[in-house]
Amino acid sequence: MDKEGRKTINQGQEDEMEIYGYNLSRWKLAIVSVGVVCTGGFLLLLLYWLPEWRVKATCIRAAIKDCEVVLLRTTDEFKRWFCAKIRFLSLETHPFSSPKSIVNKVSNGHAVHLTENLPEENRHEMSRYSQTQSQQIRYFTHHSVRYFWDDTLHNFDFLKGLDEGVSCTSIYEKHSAGLTKGMHAYRKLLYGVNEISVKVPSAFKLLIKEQYIMLHDMVAAHSTVRVSVCRVNEEAEEIFSTDLVPGDVMIIPLNGIVMPCDAVLINGTCIVNESMLTGESVPVTKTNLPNPSVDLKGTGDELYSPEIHRRHTLFCGTTVIQTRFYTGEFVKAIVVRTGYSTSKGQLVRSILYPKPTDFKLYRDAYLFLLCLVAVAGVGFIYTIINNILNEVEVRAIIVESLDIITITVPPALPAALTAGIVYAQRRLKKVGIFCISPQRINICGQLNLVCFDKTGTLTEDGLDLWGIRRVENTRFLLPEENICNEMLVKSQFVACMATCHSLTKIEGVLSGDPLDLKMFEAIGWILEEATEEETALHNRIMPTVVRPPKQLLPESAPAGNQEMELFELPAIYEIGIVRQFPFSSALQRMSVVARVLGDRKMDAYVKGAPEVIASLCKPETVPADFESVLEDYTKQGFRVIALAHRKLEAKLTWHKIQNIARDAIENNMDFMGLIIMQNKLKQETPAVLENLHKANIRTVMVTGDNMLTAVSVARDCGMILPQDKVIIAEALPPRDGKVAKINWHYADSLPQCSNSSAIDSEDIPMKLVHDCLEDPQVTRFHFAMNGKSFAVILEHFQELVPKLMLHGTVFARMAPDQKTQLVEALQNVDYFVGMCGDGANDCGALKKAHGGISLSELEASVASPFTSKTPSISCVPNLIREGRAALMTSFCVFKFMALYSIIQYFSVTLLYSILSNLGDFQFLFIDLAIILVVVFTMSLNPAWKELVAQRPPSGLISGALLFSVLSQIIISIGFQSLGFFWVKEQSWYEIWRPQSDACNTTRSLHWNSSDLYNETEIDSRNIQNYENTTVFFISSFQYLIVAIAFSKGKPFRQPCYKNYFFVVSMIILYVFILFIMLHPVAFIDEVLQIVCIPYQWRVTLLIIVLVNALVSIIVEESVDWWAKCCLSWALNCREKMPKAKYMYLAQELLVDPEWPPKPQTTTEAKALAKGNGSCQITIT
Repeated sequence: MDKEGRKTINQGQEDEMEIYGYNLSRWKLAIVSVGVVCTGGFLLLLLYWLPEWRVKATCIRAAIKDCEVVLLRTTDEFKRWFCAKIRFLSLETHPFSSPKSIVNKVSNGHAVHLTENLPEENRHEMSRYSQTQSQQIRYFTHHSVRYFWDDTLHNFDFLKGLDEGVSCTSIYEKHSAGLTKGMHAYRKLLYGVNEISVKVPSAFKLLIKEQYIMLHDMVAAHSTVRVSVCRVNEEAEEIFSTDLVPGDVMIIPLNGIVMPCDAVLINGTCIVNESMLTGESVPVTKTNLPNPSVDLKGTGDELYSPEIHRRHTLFCGTTVIQTRFYTGEFVKAIVVRTGYSTSKGQLVRSILYPKPTDFKLYRDAYLFLLCLVAVAGVGFIYTIINNILNEVEVRAIIVESLDIITITVPPALPAALTAGIVYAQRRLKKVGIFCISPQRINICGQLNLVCFDKTGTLTEDGLDLWGIRRVENTRFLLPEENICNEMLVKSQFVACMATCHSLTKIEGVLSGDPLDLKMFEAIGWILEEATEEETALHNRIMPTVVRPPKQLLPESAPAGNQEMELFELPAIYEIGIVRQFPFSSALQRMSVVARVLGDRKMDAYVKGAPEVIASLCKPETVPADFESVLEDYTKQGFRVIALAHRKLEAKLTWHKIQNIARDAIENNMDFMGLIIMQNKLKQETPAVLENLHKANIRTVMVTGDNMLTAVSVARDCGMILPQDKVIIAEALPPRDGKVAKINWHYADSLPQCSNSSAIDSEDIPMKLVHDCLEDPQVTRFHFAMNGKSFAVILEHFQELVPKLMLHGTVFARMAPDQKTQLVEALQNVDYFVGMCGDGANDCGALKKAHGGISLSELEASVASPFTSKTPSISCVPNLIREGRAALMTSFCVFKFMALYSIIQYFSVTLLYSILSNLGDFQFLFIDLAIILVVVFTMSLNPAWKELVAQRPPSGLISGALLFSVLSQIIISIGFQSLGFFWVKEQSWYEIWRPQSDACNTTRSLHWNSSDLYNETEIDSRNIQNYENTTVFFISSFQYLIVAIAFSKGKPFRQPCYKNYFFVVSMIILYVFILFIMLHPVAFIDEVLQIVCIPYQWRVTLLIIVLVNALVSIIVEESVDWWAKCCLSWALNCREKMPKAKYMYLAQELLVDPEWPPKPQTTTEAKALAKGNGSCQITIT
């Protein structure tokens, strides 16, 4: 039964789940129904929040194949439970044709079967889905994804589109013709409507609805677009975008469109704005997917992937700005994913159904509630025993014993905690920081390390062209600043700058990557694109043409000039860009194929990272001093780009170039030289980083730029101090039977190290024993490495990874997925990691970090939890300050709600001992007038104006916090008990009756006698007595006293006296309670069921309250000192070990003589144990 009743779905993926089958049980349903009625609906609420209990209480186990309900459990560390009802999809009543022919065309949950279109090849497919002769398919929906039963897998699987298991060949051969109407209808039946629906819950169900409204508005943009699709008979049909299914061939209109699905281009070119997904506002050029059937290299078996082929994929939600097309051919794209399966749908799902946040505060919150439940249990038992001994009727026993539970476990706690987060979210919005994951605000208060992207984050987005270094005869020429001149206009170097880019004209304005724009503007050339009329007259795509201004062209080519490469040109000098291979961050380069007007052969131009370009060039064309020249510029902080050129063979025709593979072009190049770009620091960068360092927050640079450039920028911005040493870890993978190894170099002495065998002891950084292990700079050395080294270290040197994370400061040439791996590695040593990037290549890292903030102008970016409207890193300290304030507010609210529960619990317990209780209006006054007002105003304290080195505790279970709560509980109980027992010792005290005249005034006597009937009615519950009045007044003041004591300001929040709403509320409540205590008002006393007490006792109560306030505030102010003393005394017998792994590791490394590695040493992985990262150090 267990084997049949338990399966695993989404195996190996992030959302992997175990699935169990159940059938509804009538007798269990009947028992649960009775239980719901008996508990007044409480059992129903409990089962609603606990899906596992709900299913097991109402169902019995069954085989998954035949079950009616499925129970799902995630396999991650959270082990969350979900349930879903099995539904049936009937296919027998379709109007177009019988299921036996057309239905078989539908995918069975494996994308490869979706590629088949011939009936004879697919007769078996529907049988894998259908369970009966009536052609019904069983499925369930979980987190907006449908899972269908597959008979061959004997398991449920979600329906995939063309994004998995489909080769590029089949994209053209089997899908480019479009779908028949029958096939489209059946696919729509299975895939459903192409929409991303976000329902906005009602105000009663949702405390924070802003996020849902924003998502609803964002995803609704494309819901009613009309689109044209091609059918098998080549006719176009206009349908709603909600009717699109995978396999439809969509025609992209000339005037652009907001993409309603994910689709792969098969004809034409598109200019697309992808800012909605990536936060990057620069338009991207999308070209058609290469057709492997005509590819010269014949890579026909390559599988299509939206991520690998993203330069050919139009993603849902992105805006197509412009299109270019063939004669008689539309710009066409094949739909590969729809609805929640699209890239946009997956992002929306990640927001609607986020993974739980594993934060100590929230774990401790459950422990806190369990403690209160235990206290409630004690009170529950005490109440029952006390009432039985006093022979109280059963009904009263039940009511009072349940009453003590509701008093002890505060129902307003979730709302109180949410209020603090909402206020912090509003304050962040005022400073231009938008949040789509409010729970992350608290976590940001714990950040102790922040990773920064370099370009556009620490430095200006734009680059200034500093100059060029051309190469002639394998030697670098002198630097040249002015490129826009007659001598260079016809050189291959300038031709590369003019053609090797992704610029395009949008409404007549040159647009594209800022780097490409700067380079193109520097040469002063003109870019012309074919008009719609021109593209309609030719069978091939009209090329983009670039040409220099006429004033730069010499009237005749200078003869005998051997120093310049000159083209043999007619009077008109133009270059057409024939084919473009867009920039890839993984390859770190881009290339183009171009042809000079009148030239027989075409030219290939490549630009990119110097190290990458040099590796693609013939060794004899690369200058011998290439590395030293490159290092010279990068150490000064310049951004360096290399250019290369190659003359292509004459046999490569225009048609062949359109289908040639990138690798066939990008090899055997001639190295042409370097372009040196200046990347200036943003004005606010050094000051922000200095503030973070003062607050003991580590800063790390993770960039795609050159390593030495990154190190230079890190020094300039203060990330690495002038006296600090930088150790470069150069890791090499196993090769030719040799194990992987790491070569250690010192960045400041790289050139000298190669010729020196002696090591100067002064070059080895010293380790300082420092009290504060939070300070990342105590050892005064930093590690720097590139992406390739980082990958090798992760694979072969796992034991070194934590040590490198402790002092790794610069990570260069990092691919997007490596940035995510870095964040994970830092989190593995217990850092709370923040990530600040531009949102383009940092999406994975921004999501993975505890606090990811994207510098984008888009308010509703879904790429990261936080988005800054202003592209400045000054948002990082603001976010941390607000996070700390919100975290401290959460602690204050927790402490206050704990004291509120215990104070009221003890008040009621004392009164239960004399068979009394607080009155209904007393409860109402305390809960509404005091607690609700206090909780929602004490959360309004804004953040402190600057970051401090101290961090707030991460959890509720800390010495200081527990000492604070316990001391206040003892104080409150003590003063309540004092008042309760002392009042009985007074000379005027007697068991209160309506005729009692403790006040000894005619007015009081008259009031009591006039309301004799009413008092007798109320007194049946023994509410009115001297003990009740005394306890009510003392406890009312105690709520206000602990509220003030717990409303701490510095160093994380502004002082409470600057929280004007809180101050005004406190004053009003204090004045009101003092007034009714010292000067009784008959109406108020009657409503609150307060009895008249002598004036001397009122003054005594005032003295008790004042002493209580004084003691509470003194103890709370000295709580940090007391907690430190008690903890040091408790731990003096044993050495305190740091809780965080990185702090423990720092202590170990302080006494490690082999760390940090010395210059010119090598660390090798052991051949037999490279899997577990064991290593040995050898001196070379």
